[in-house]
Amino acid sequence: MNETRIEWCDSTWNPVTGCKRGCPYCYAKRIAERFKCKGVKPGEVVECFELKEPFYQDERNQPYPFGFVPTMHRYRLGEPARKTKGQTIFVCSMADLFGPWVPTRWIVEVLDACRKAPQHRYLFLTKYPKRYLELDHMALLPHEDNFWFGSTVTKGEDSAAWMKDIGCHWFLSIEPLLGPVDLTAGSGPMPEWVIIGAETGNRKEKVRPEYEWVQSIVSDCVTFNIPVFMKDSMKAIWPSKLFQEFPWDYTCPVCHNTQHPPGAKFCMVCGTAFPLKGDR
Repeated sequence: MNETRIEWCDSTWNPVTGCKRGCPYCYAKRIAERFKCKGVKPGEVVECFELKEPFYQDERNQPYPFGFVPTMHRYRLGEPARKTKGQTIFVCSMADLFGPWVPTRWIVEVLDACRKAPQHRYLFLTKYPKRYLELDHMALLPHEDNFWFGSTVTKGEDSAAWMKDIGCHWFLSIEPLLGPVDLTAGSGPMPEWVIIGAETGNRKEKVRPEYEWVQSIVSDCVTFNIPVFMKDSMKAIWPSKLFQEFPWDYTCPVCHNTQHPPGAKFCMVCGTAFPLKGDR
């Protein structure tokens, strides 16, 4: 596990790295390819790698020895259990754990490792949320409160990838924001949390989000009482103070109850109306 600059989590944990989707704006691929050392021979096609122990080259531990080829780092599975203080962990920030190329047994191993360390909150992101449904139908998807399953979208055309109602915590990461997004366009339940971020890096075709796109998303979140978290990359687009809200940290100012169902507008204990947070 590693400390991270990602504002909405405490740590990242990467028992699986690599991805085959090929998004042109992917920061993870840029990082992994920079640290690639050896493994894939010229012209050789390798679906994935498995490592039982760290990979060393020149007496140094190489975190991404095969670049962005999907890799299971099995020796990392015990890391959450060794951290006794609870953290919010972004699982597989350097991969899409639920991509169709990922063996189901890898996913099961990662989820089992999470269950063995229930002191943490685990956040997952994918562009293939249908895999969540498949795993749920196989009774393999955790429904515990400390598991949060997210979908990544970048523009309105991605709305078909939103979650269906399977009884788990779910959130939406709109990053990088490349076009307008209508939160009401999905066929499933509304997300319990929305993250918004702009594209970073120096890509020639880099897209700067328009203020109106952001305002529309925030307006939908206000309507449905959804917490919003704006990453620091939004400072150049959003003129007011950034919303950096979490769905699990709201406390009723009257009775101090912290247990609220998703989308609740009133405290379920004392009936106090929840105020809107920030300058929306």
